[in-house]
Amino acid sequence: MTKRKAIPSAIKLRLFADSAGYCQKPDCLTPLYPAELGGEKHIAEMAHIIPHGDGGPRNDEKNSNSVDTDTFENLILLCPKCHTIIDKEPDSFPRATLLEWKREHLVKLSVNQGIKHYDTRQEVRAALVARLAENKAIWKKLAPIEGSDFEFDPESEMAVLWEQRIKSVILPNHYQTQALIDANLHHATEIEYEVIAEFKEHVRGLAERHVCNVAGKAIRFPEGMEEIFA
Repeated sequence: MTKRKAIPSAIKLRLFADSAGYCQKPDCLTPLYPAELGGEKHIAEMAHIIPHGDGGPRNDEKNSNSVDTDTFENLILLCPKCHTIIDKEPDSFPRATLLEWKREHLVKLSVNQGIKHYDTRQEVRAALVARLAENKAIWKKLAPIEGSDFEFDPESEMAVLWEQRIKSVILPNHYQTQALIDANLHHATEIEYEVIAEFKEHVRGLAERHVCNVAGKAIRFPEGMEEIFA
């Protein structure tokens, strides 16, 4: 049996970012941080498209025994139910199908969440406002650096609640905000392009720390996002 190695944190981060926190099976799109778990734990499973060892689902599509199957390109993020389905019915879910799911995931998710192209900047702004406002309200009340209602203690109930809200509300809102912006980037100004780039780096940093447990600090939320598309 081929010895399994740990999937690098950078690959995990990229998988979660590309999934935007939802199962990548297009007719599922289940939240991977379900509300019933309080946003504290995820149910995501990293499924191999081509199997890790000898045999296994879709093994007949493996080109070489020396292929590194633990790459980003060979992994897809699914809920436990869909992971079981694709591995029990491999003939119904060939490699080409799973790769197409990954390619089209954000498009399918955007349609599912009502994300679309808008005709004016004002319409884009209106679509963003609620998500930005919700995240700001949580940040002002709970963020350990800026929050004023408590002295931060990693073991406190407030700190636990902050971690939960990051995963169940703030990051999903950020991912949807990114999708809305990307769909309407033609409305952005040159200055806004820089703000958007900083925002995306902010989101990557949050995901590294709170999803992949990678040490480090995210850059601050860019102030320019407060007035984006205004």
